[in-house]
Amino acid sequence: MTIWIPTLPGQGPRYRELADAIATATASGELPTGAKLPPQRRLADALGVTVGTVTRAYALAEQRGIVSARVGSGTYVRDRQPRVEPFNHVRQSPPESDMIDLSLSLPPAHPEREAALGRAMQAIQHDPASLRAAIDYQPEQGQTGQREIFADWLTQSGRPVSADELLIDQGGMHGIYLSLSALLAPGERLAAERLTYPGLISALQQLSLKSVAIPHDEEGIDIDALTRAFDQQPFRALYVMPDCHNPTTARLGESRRHALAELARERQFWLIEDEVYQHPHIEPATPLYQLAPERTVTLFSVAKLLGGGLRVGALRAPKVLHGRLTAALRAQSWMPPPLMTSLVCHWIASGDAAALLAWQREELAWRFDHAMQKLGRFKPRGQRGGFYLWLPLPGELRTSHVVEQLKARRVSVSSAESFCLGNVAAPQAIRICISAAESREALDRALNIIAETLGNPDPMLWQTV
Repeated sequence: MTIWIPTLPGQGPRYRELADAIATATASGELPTGAKLPPQRRLADALGVTVGTVTRAYALAEQRGIVSARVGSGTYVRDRQPRVEPFNHVRQSPPESDMIDLSLSLPPAHPEREAALGRAMQAIQHDPASLRAAIDYQPEQGQTGQREIFADWLTQSGRPVSADELLIDQGGMHGIYLSLSALLAPGERLAAERLTYPGLISALQQLSLKSVAIPHDEEGIDIDALTRAFDQQPFRALYVMPDCHNPTTARLGESRRHALAELARERQFWLIEDEVYQHPHIEPATPLYQLAPERTVTLFSVAKLLGGGLRVGALRAPKVLHGRLTAALRAQSWMPPPLMTSLVCHWIASGDAAALLAWQREELAWRFDHAMQKLGRFKPRGQRGGFYLWLPLPGELRTSHVVEQLKARRVSVSSAESFCLGNVAAPQAIRICISAAESREALDRALNIIAETLGNPDPMLWQTV
C-alpha cells in the first residue's frame, strides 16, 4: 500500500519541515481526519532522514494539536473541529411541552427564585455605588468586597476560605477552563475518572490537551490505578469531583482523600477539585484544598444553588497560581462581569439565598426519597439531597434503546455515553436528574414511566449479540 510521502523544501530543520507538511496536508484534506500517519521507520527511509527526525516531527505535530498518538497503535490525524457532544446543557423544551426533561442537572423550580432575583435587581437599582461599579472596569480577580461576601458564604456552608484566596469567575465551566489554561500547555496530559463531566471533555478538546482515564468504583477514584497511570504516563493535573462524582454520585472517602493529597505532593501534580454541588444531608468530608492547599485549585459556583443563568462562581487557588489564573481570565474576558457578580452578592447578603437553599435542601431530600421508593428495585445510586441518580441498567438492557424508548414516552434522561473520557467504553447505564422536573407531580409521572419501561421492557431494549 502506498504511504503518504511529503516533499520537504530543505530550507530549515527537517523535523520542523515535516511537522509543517503534516499541518498542510491535514488542512487541505490530503490527510483526512482519522488518517493514520506512516510508521516512523518507513517514512524515515522514504525521506532519507533518521527515525529520530520523524519522531520529533510527530511529537511537534501532536503538541500543535494536529495529531494524536495512541500507544501500541500509531499516530492519527485529529478532528480539528470541536466535537458536538450528545449531552445538552440547555433545556430545549418549552415549559408547555409534555416532555419531562430529567437530563439536565438544574436546581428545582420555585417561584421565590425569580422573586429573590427581582429584589436583588431592585437593590442595585437604588444603590448609586452599585450601579456605578456595575458598568465600570474592575480587578481581574473581582472586587474585594465581593470576594469577602463569597468567602463568608462558603465558610458558613462548611468550606472555610479567605477572600485573598479567591478569584471571581463566570461559574464552574469557566473555572475549569481557567484552571486548564493556567496549569497545562497544549499536548500535556490531564487525568480524570473514566466517566466524567462532559464540560471537562469539551474543554480538553478545545485546548488540545490529552486525557488519561482512571478507573473508579462506588467509593470514587481508584488511588492505586491513579498511581500506576502516573508512573506510566505522567500527567500535569487531575480533575476530580470528590463530594458527588458526575455522573455516578460516588463520594470519595476520607482515607482516599488523604491518599490522593499525599500522592499529589509526592508525584508533583495539581488537583482540580470541582465543588459545585452541596450535599448538606451528608456528614462533611475534608476538602482536598485543606489537605493539599499548595497543590489544589477548587471550583465553586452558584449555578446549582441560585440558578444556571447567573454565570458567577469563585475559584480558590494557592497564591503562587494567582498570576497565571488572572492572566488567563484577562485573556478570555478581561474580568468577571461586575453586574452579574453584584446581583449574586446582593442576593447572598440579603439572606434570600440562605432561605432559598434551606427550601431546596428539603425539596431535594424529598425527591431522593420518592425516587428511591419508585426505582429502588433497580438499585440506583445517589446521595440524599443530590441532584441526580445513577442507574446501571438491569439484565442485558441496552442504554441507547432505553433512552429512545423513554423519549418516545416523553421522558428525557442522559446516556452514559455522554460522560465517557477518551476512548472509554460506555457502561449500560443512565443518569436521572430528579432535580430537573418542574414539580413533584411531574417527577412522579416520569419515575412511573421509567419503572414501567425497565420492569416490562420491549424486546427492542435488549442488547443484540
